[in-house]
Amino acid sequence: MSRWPIVELGEVLHTQIDAVESAELETVNLAGVYGFGRGLFRREPISPLDTTYKRFHRLNAGDFVISTPKAWEGAIARIPEEFDGWFLSSVFPTFRANPDRLDTRYLDWYCKREAVWTQLQGKAKGMGARRESVSPAQFLSLNIPLPSIDEQQTIIARLDQLADKVRQVNEHLDAIDAVAAALLISLHHKFAAKRIVRLGDIIELFEESVSIKPDGEYPQVGVRGFGGGLFAKAALAGTETTYRAFNRLYVDAILLSQVKGWEGALAVCPPELSGMFVSPEYRTFRCKPSLASPAYLGELIRTPWFWSLLQAATRGVGARRERTRPEQFLNIELPMPELDKQLKIVEILSRQNKLKQRHIAIREANQALIPATLERLFSDQGIKSLKQ
Repeated sequence: MSRWPIVELGEVLHTQIDAVESAELETVNLAGVYGFGRGLFRREPISPLDTTYKRFHRLNAGDFVISTPKAWEGAIARIPEEFDGWFLSSVFPTFRANPDRLDTRYLDWYCKREAVWTQLQGKAKGMGARRESVSPAQFLSLNIPLPSIDEQQTIIARLDQLADKVRQVNEHLDAIDAVAAALLISLHHKFAAKRIVRLGDIIELFEESVSIKPDGEYPQVGVRGFGGGLFAKAALAGTETTYRAFNRLYVDAILLSQVKGWEGALAVCPPELSGMFVSPEYRTFRCKPSLASPAYLGELIRTPWFWSLLQAATRGVGARRERTRPEQFLNIELPMPELDKQLKIVEILSRQNKLKQRHIAIREANQALIPATLERLFSDQGIKSLKQ
């Protein structure tokens, strides 16, 4: 039993829409809301003449916002100062708190938990990409533990302090990784000399499509953006998806997210994930014998330089960027060393493997720190764990 009172969110938060007619705007500074509790992001400014939106929702710092289509996936966030006056489309309702009872910074931390997203999934009917939107009323029907304002601010201060330490560690690792990536790109161009190839000359589309059976179980794999690699996910039963087939992974498959490949959501499949499944939105490619090394391409596709080539291959901006089709991917032209030189670079980079593995372990532990702390905090043990 929680030692804090449980209240319905609607008791302390209400819908507060600041709608602005498109005709009143010359330029729209458009924001977006990341999934999985990652906050807001900036999109490219647009002209209202380039959209069919009749109105936009203006953001006010300190308010709360949800994406009705994706709230069940964690697209919910507090609006920080740097987004004050920015805009979202009308599928993003905004909310204002009773400041005497709720600090939205506390709510923001509380809503970064997967348990909250699971509750919202239960309120939105359907499955996967076909799941229905979460309405403002459904969001406000959430039950949350509500400490006093003083306790909320103590919690906020502790979590902000922890988040700052996590950020510092990540920045330190990013700086080291940037040096390693620069070394790779320098070697890549040096050994490629003036040899330019079409990606389709050295790799090819190769997919193991498996028809879905209602009584089947299909362990899933996800791919993180920005070179974060692949990760295992829970299995889906055949009755839990509307897809007719999944693509089965194999060792050294180059996995590309058609939706987010341009921001680094692609990776080479390691042996431990071979045999698991991805949706048809993920395409798999293999290296042509004697022409490309999976180990080498695995390193290359983790670099921002390679993602820039993918961005150039697709049209659109930000979330409006079109899917990367296999033919677009294979038509990319780039400098490429011969296979023997690729292997030489892999050998040079292998000397950094121990350091790289340490960094991966540190990142994983660092990434898990805040979710684990949130679960401890909002369990029955409460804030005591933060003060120890």
